[in-house]
Amino acid sequence: MTTIAKYTLVKLINKIKSKEISAVEATNAYVERIQKSKNLNAFVTLTLESALEQAKKADESNKKDGILSCAPIAVKDLFCTKNVQTTASSKILKNFIPTYESTVTSKLWNEGAILLGKLNCDEFAMGSSNETSAYGNVINPYKNNNDTLVPGGSSGGCSSAVAANLTSATVGTDTGGSIRQPAAFTGIVGLKPTYGRCSRWGIVAFASSLDQAGPMTKDVADSALMLDVISGHDEKDSTSSNIKKGDFLKNLKKNIRGLKVGIPKEYIVDNMPKAIQSLWDKGIAWMKDSGAIIKNISLPHTKYALPTYYIIAPAEASSNLARYDGVKYGFRAPGKDLIEMYENTRAQGFGNEVKRRIMIGTYVLSSGYYDAYYLKAQQVRRLIKNDFDNVFNEVDTILTPTAPSSAFKIGDKREDPIAMYLNDVFTVPVNLAGLPAISLPGGLDETGLPLGLQLIGKPFDEQTVLNAAYALEEKIGFQSQVKDWWM
Repeated sequence: MTTIAKYTLVKLINKIKSKEISAVEATNAYVERIQKSKNLNAFVTLTLESALEQAKKADESNKKDGILSCAPIAVKDLFCTKNVQTTASSKILKNFIPTYESTVTSKLWNEGAILLGKLNCDEFAMGSSNETSAYGNVINPYKNNNDTLVPGGSSGGCSSAVAANLTSATVGTDTGGSIRQPAAFTGIVGLKPTYGRCSRWGIVAFASSLDQAGPMTKDVADSALMLDVISGHDEKDSTSSNIKKGDFLKNLKKNIRGLKVGIPKEYIVDNMPKAIQSLWDKGIAWMKDSGAIIKNISLPHTKYALPTYYIIAPAEASSNLARYDGVKYGFRAPGKDLIEMYENTRAQGFGNEVKRRIMIGTYVLSSGYYDAYYLKAQQVRRLIKNDFDNVFNEVDTILTPTAPSSAFKIGDKREDPIAMYLNDVFTVPVNLAGLPAISLPGGLDETGLPLGLQLIGKPFDEQTVLNAAYALEEKIGFQSQVKDWWM
């Protein structure tokens, strides 16, 4: 059973379709591991009984025609799932049961995937370590001596579950790096598609102009397959792009000879660990070995990306989270009148990080400060986007580190929001520009922890990003070092 759980998604589906293993056997492999892995705290809600029942029905009826034929998959608890609790890892949405299914998860189930449960995340996706969840910290399957480590955030439950073989694949969301940074911390692949490539309908919103769903998987081919399934135009989402999607897995290739790869000088940040610089240098060498052409480039407004993001994202969050007031659904605190009920509900229902971002967002949108902060941030965002547009006239993709460090100890940065926000320094510019980017494991640091390399692409050119990652993945030859110590 353990061997089955370690299969890549593509391999697992092929074995199910060829009847080498049954749907029940595949599902049982993950169920058994999930039941032995509660210490990782990766799940908020489990649907194991219904998953086994669905697998049994699929075996009995012999209906395994979907692209994801009977693949057991867990999803981030930010996707609304019909009749299954969806909390966004917040107390304020405790016991919220949606009556509808998000577009992205609908596509998974329509292609035959089986829901294992909902994965823990930072509350309303606000965090870089999965320490803001109302349901407690998720634990990284990698360990540094006796220290328990963060799995990254906000999609920390997703990254931990994939790395620990608790799901064949998953979908997370990326607002400022929330797919790519946790992927780097846990030695898996995380793909953030172009903004508008995948529907946002039915996803609990954080920052509407930045949020994007994407796959988190064991390898690049699995990410290509998942993107085939979850991408596409959705009339229910006004920001969904009506651009014909590619056949990403079918067109995946390792030949990148002649591909122009940009190396931005601005991504060499102060006090960057030697392990990160060394990994980046190796990545450049691997790309050269694959026949790519390396070009030094400049993205001059990169230094403004973090402060720009932490104005725009909280501003949008303060608007999106205004709907949680205890009236229609979710948690409600008592009060002597309506206003007190609102105040008590939001004070008790939201965690400290969410409150902090709501307050920042409300401030920058307030009278007298809108022009000075929010409007100025939008103008800088345009300059950041222009930088990428300019360099993509010269190169096909951009290679950078994914994060400025490996996974850190739980609690190390909890009391220092600025230090926590700096974890997103390499990922945030991509979201501000709406571009596709992928993180793949590039190796281990001196303590044996995974480090990630990031490839950034042109808008809606996920195929080039995937192909470059596919070639790089072969050169790296990364093998998971997870030891199942928690079981």
